[in-house]
Amino acid sequence: MTQAGAPATAEPRAAEAELTALGTPLRKFRFAAAGEGNKQEGGARKFVQTAQQAEEYGYDTFVVPDHLGDQIGPIAALGALSQATERIRLGTSVLANGFRHPVVLAKDLATIDVLSKGRLEVGLGAGWKQDEFLAAGLEYDSPGVRLAKLDEALTILDVLLRGRECTFEGKYYQVKGVKGTPRPRQGPRPPICTGGGGPKMLRLAAKHADIVSVVPVTTKNGKGLLSGITLEKTVEKVELIREAAGDRFGDIELNWAITAIVITDDREKTAEMALSAIERGLHPDLEVDTKLSVEDILNSPYVAIGTFEEIAEQIRRVRKLTALSYVGIFPTQMDAFAPVIPLLREE
Repeated sequence: MTQAGAPATAEPRAAEAELTALGTPLRKFRFAAAGEGNKQEGGARKFVQTAQQAEEYGYDTFVVPDHLGDQIGPIAALGALSQATERIRLGTSVLANGFRHPVVLAKDLATIDVLSKGRLEVGLGAGWKQDEFLAAGLEYDSPGVRLAKLDEALTILDVLLRGRECTFEGKYYQVKGVKGTPRPRQGPRPPICTGGGGPKMLRLAAKHADIVSVVPVTTKNGKGLLSGITLEKTVEKVELIREAAGDRFGDIELNWAITAIVITDDREKTAEMALSAIERGLHPDLEVDTKLSVEDILNSPYVAIGTFEEIAEQIRRVRKLTALSYVGIFPTQMDAFAPVIPLLREE
């Protein structure tokens, strides 16, 4: 399959620019806010206002996750945002491949790109919440099968989102002469994002994606492993992506999501308190599989503690050491992080 480079919004800096520790030119930072339209955020009615506020704050992208619980439907939501916003890019973070056939999905995504005048970013993953699949009566395959299906789906999407005719004979999907319509506004196609924490998923992302999202390893029940949030583990994942991507590594934009933001004048004390809470099991989404130091917490790409200036400097250091440059912010933390954006906007 012919691969497209990253979109114009994510081009690397000129060759003479400062290099990361991995030897690639520094990319300009981009920032993504997120929203689910759930009760905690004020429901579906406030969802559009949240995206408009993200645009006003200066976020580059507004993304919507894909779950069957208390949230809005991402495809319909992006359709609405294509008309309710003007500049901010719109994305999914990420769609569960098992919920939709790639041919049907391509039609919806192409339509959103046209309606938004070329602002779509396509995030697609293998799907990981088993309880959602089972509750909906959808087959939840083994990890290997889900990855194989995602591989085929991304291949199909690459063709259809270029406005081309797709004929594909795979193990899980068969497509016979379907033309990609409408033709998306972006060329050669809207950028594709996928990622994960395990080696197989990261290699698959390196094969297909323009944007690779680097996340901590999770357990079978969806909890993140504490050991996976360290800077060292993140560097290892990026090295794996670089090896798998080969010559196209320089065309890949690397993304991560900051899961905790704490604005404080005392980084060390706050990190000590956070570490104590984690060790006592007060963070239900984390499985404690190792013992971390305060320094580990403060250096983690996934935790932002300090003043706005200290957080900005931490993010600069993460980019320098890992080549990660596309910063994602979890829902409900958009307001807290917004003052950091002007500090990094043109860097």
